[in-house]
Amino acid sequence: MADMKENEPMAVSAEKSQAPGAEQAVEPRVLAEEAIAMDAQLLSEQLKAMRERLFPPASMKSLRAFSSGEAAKLIGVSDGYLRQLSLAGEGPQPATGAGGRRYYSLRDINALRAYLAEQALAKGNMAKARSYLPHRDAARGEHLQVISVTNFKGGSGKTTSAVHLAQHLALTGHRVLAVDLDPQASLSALFGYQPELDLAGNDTLYGAIRYDHEQRPLSEIVRGTYFPGVDLVPGNIELQEFEHVTPQALARHQNGEDAGPLFFARIQAVLKTIEDDYDVVVVDCPPQLGYLTLSALCASTSVIVTVHPQMLDVASMNQFLFMAADLLAVVREAGGTLNFDFLRYLVTRYEPNDGPQAQIVGFMRSLFGERVLTAPMLKSTAVSDAGLTKQTLYEVGRENFTRSTYDRAAEAMNAVNGEIEALIHAAWGR
Repeated sequence: MADMKENEPMAVSAEKSQAPGAEQAVEPRVLAEEAIAMDAQLLSEQLKAMRERLFPPASMKSLRAFSSGEAAKLIGVSDGYLRQLSLAGEGPQPATGAGGRRYYSLRDINALRAYLAEQALAKGNMAKARSYLPHRDAARGEHLQVISVTNFKGGSGKTTSAVHLAQHLALTGHRVLAVDLDPQASLSALFGYQPELDLAGNDTLYGAIRYDHEQRPLSEIVRGTYFPGVDLVPGNIELQEFEHVTPQALARHQNGEDAGPLFFARIQAVLKTIEDDYDVVVVDCPPQLGYLTLSALCASTSVIVTVHPQMLDVASMNQFLFMAADLLAVVREAGGTLNFDFLRYLVTRYEPNDGPQAQIVGFMRSLFGERVLTAPMLKSTAVSDAGLTKQTLYEVGRENFTRSTYDRAAEAMNAVNGEIEALIHAAWGR
């Protein structure tokens, strides 16, 4: 075989094999970076067109209305009581549909929570007021909960778990900040953002934790979402820059040239600037144990490790835990503070009728005990089908699926997130 010419550009196409004597159709050779950039542009245009088709006219997502029964369940009252409030003209009034059915937006539901909490406080019933409006009380020592959802391995359901947790907490009346730390920006996409179209430079958390004069206040980066109660710090590829510049910053620090916070304290420092506005921060970490993930773990009050119940995934998690323990020990020696309210393992994409999966879950429970969440996140077509239109289970209506499929998925999702919510409230001393 003849040697390739020196400095010949790498080709991304190959000749098609044909029968001897037949003419061979050879695809034109192109530069690898040009081919990749061309495919990226084509995909971006199609994703934009899909968004405009699914979410017109502003090409942004919107949240569906909730039936009176759903609203009553979210607030924690009976449907009949909501009807009485509506007939008496108390609190926000719902929209009415065919047959006089009442529908509430999530903003209506939150306004009802505030109204009912105010009524309970007027009667001196603090516990009842908190059940309606569960905001943390900093004066009572209830600290901001920062929950990092993490794993070493992609495909473990990390982003799915993070987005559903953030939305569940908002649906139950909490003020939530979702932080996308993954350069692939899947969490941002689920909240309706297309990074290459909707974000400019310095629009991610990197803009707030960078080491130079271009650093921005986190409050300028936080964006509202279509989901009332959830704000977002979006992500894109610029987050990867933190991994590249941190070694240089560490070298400057050792030489006494940089007196700013070390990498592991930077996320914690910027979250303090906005903590009065939120009850819980949910961080979707990248699937790697780099400087971003370590900084997120050091800022965290709690950690959720997602794991798919397959032996290769469990083995990968084992390596992740070894590496995390070693690196966090080094961080502690350097002055980092690491105190978790809780560390839990969340079993994801679980199929109860799969014998090997059930054995692995039993194996994990025998090792870790209560650190494995009681409720697993079930593998469900309802969740995966909702994802086809960049939606979550909480966004799609029950009418889009067979009743049993939707109810089974929703029950499992609520069990997982309800368990985490209970851990948050326990950490607040409630």
